[in-house]
Amino acid sequence: ILVNKNSKVIVQGITGAEGEFHTKQMLEYGTNIVGGVTPGKGGQKTIDETINVYNSVEESVIDTDANTSIIFVPPPFAADAIIESSYAGIDLIVCITEGVPIQDMVKVKQVVEMNGIITPIKEVVDEDLSSDFKRSDKIKLNQLE
Repeated sequence: ILVNKNSKVIVQGITGAEGEFHTKQMLEYGTNIVGGVTPGKGGQKTIDETINVYNSVEESVIDTDANTSIIFVPPPFAADAIIESSYAGIDLIVCITEGVPIQDMVKVKQVVEMNGIITPIKEVVDEDLSSDFKRSDKIKLNQLE
C-alpha cells in the first residue's frame, strides 16, 4: 500500500480541469489532500475554497509537511513537475500524464534515482474488465486507504 491515512497529498496542477476533477474524486474517497500547486496561482484557494494553492512544491511541503504528490499536468510539463517534487523531498510521486516524451523521462529517472525514489508501477487491467467500470470506479481502484 503506497497511499494510506498517513499520506499528506499535494496535487500538482490542481487548478486545471483534470486536477480539479480528480482532486474532488480523491477528497470524496477520503484522501488527505493538504494542498495544491499551480505556479502563478499561489495564495488562492480552490475546491470550494477548502484547498490552499501554492506556487511551488517546496512552498507546499514547508507549509503542509506533504509527503506525496499526484501530478495532473500536460505532457510538456510532467517531467519538470516530477523533478520539482523529487527535489522538494516528496517521498511518493504519482504522475498519470500520458504522452510524456521518452527523453524527458530519461532525465526524470536520473534525477529521482539520485534522490533515492523510483518505483515504476505497471497497471495491468484486462480491457474487457476495465470497460465494465465507470470512470469513478477506476479512480477508487487506484486510491488506497
